[in-house]
Parts: sequence; C-alpha cells; structure tokens
Amino acid sequence: MSSTASSAESAMKVLVYSDDANTREQIRLAIGRRPAADLPKVEYVEVATQPAVVERLDKGDIDVAIVDGEAQPAGGLGVCRQAKDEVYDCPPFLAIIARRDDGWLATWSRADAVVSLPLDPMALANGVADLMRWRADNRLPAL
Repeated sequence: MSSTASSAESAMKVLVYSDDANTREQIRLAIGRRPAADLPKVEYVEVATQPAVVERLDKGDIDVAIVDGEAQPAGGLGVCRQAKDEVYDCPPFLAIIARRDDGWLATWSRADAVVSLPLDPMALANGVADLMRWRADNRLPAL
C-alpha cells in the first residue's frame, strides 16, 4: 500500500504564502478541502511574511508550500529559492506567477510546479494534488 493511501486519515499541511489576504483566500478556495479523492484533507497554514515562512518550514511539518510570486516585500520565488537552499527535506513548492514570461524565474527558484494568473482552479488543484502525492511518497525521516 502506498504511503499516500496510508496517510489518508490525517490531513496534509499546505503553507500558503502571500502578503495579500485576498490572494490567499483565492488559493484556498481553488484547492478546496481535498484536491483529489485519493488524498487526505488539506490543513492550510496561511502566512503573510517571509520570516513566518521560514519559521513554519523550520518546524518540519509542512507538506506542500504555495508561494505568490508577486508577494511584497519578499517575493515568493526568492522565498522558494531560499527554502530549497536551506531547509532539510524541503517540501515541494508550487509558485504562482503573474506573467508566463516569469516562468524562467520559477525555474531559477527551483519551484516544483508553476501556475499562472489568473488562477485556474483545476490547474491549481491538480498541481497541488501531484505535489501532495509526491511528498507522501518521498518524505525523509526526521533528524
């Protein structure tokens, strides 16, 4: 049995980083409580600042992180790059970018998935579901 199925009873934590409360709400509503039938429910952890992202990632309990590339003053792509460099067993990141031409920045940030604005709820939910499945199967043991 895959670890995705075995973790179906407990929620997976999804961090949502944006300085804009409306953006965080749009992300939450687009994904919903469960992005796919084979996955556990989502428990959202909303943060509005880069220090709050670092603090939450340091706890080691985040399964997937979603970052707003347009967040201010610390953009989500820079936050993603920092996390990929500094966090043990860094969770997969989904970056939301405002312009398709920013795809190269998402690649630089080492984001695992990218969704463009305006948000397509299906694309966002599918991207998060894929990252949740990957995380369930690839989490490293705690140090």
